[in-house]
Amino acid sequence: MAFDKLISRFRNNDNDEEEYENEVDESATLGGIVKKDNTMILLEPRAYSESQQIADYLKANSSVVVNLRRVTPDQAKRIVDFLSGTIYAIGGDLQKLGGGIFLCTPNTVNVEGKITDEGLKGKEGKANKTAKTTEEKEEEDEYNW
Repeated sequence: MAFDKLISRFRNNDNDEEEYENEVDESATLGGIVKKDNTMILLEPRAYSESQQIADYLKANSSVVVNLRRVTPDQAKRIVDFLSGTIYAIGGDLQKLGGGIFLCTPNTVNVEGKITDEGLKGKEGKANKTAKTTEEKEEEDEYNW
C-alpha cells in the first residue's frame, strides 16, 4: 500500500511542478504589479485614493517619482503623509525634488546627494532673469512645505 502511494506521487510529479510554477508566478506579482528591480515609475495622482498604488510600487522595490501638482495642496499633504509611513515601514527614502515633486525609493535603491532650492531663492542669476507671474509664485508657494 505504501508502495502504491509512492508510485502515484511519481506519476503526479509533473502536476506538482505546474502547480509550483503557478504559485511562483502569483507571488511575483503584487496587486497586479510585477516585481522588477531597477524600475522607475513616474506618477501624477489625481486623488488621494491613488496613494495606495504608489505604495504598492514601493513594496515591489520600484522607485517612484510623484508629481503632486494635479491634486489640491491638502490632498498632496495627505499623500505625502501616507507615503512617508509606507517608506518608513519598508526602510526607504523620500526626497523632495521640487515644488510638489517627490522621489520615493525602497531600501534597495541608494540615492546620493540632495537637491536644494536655496540657491534660486536668494540669488537671481543671469540665467534666471525671467519674471514670474503672481500665479506662478503662488503655485510654487502652495507646494513649499
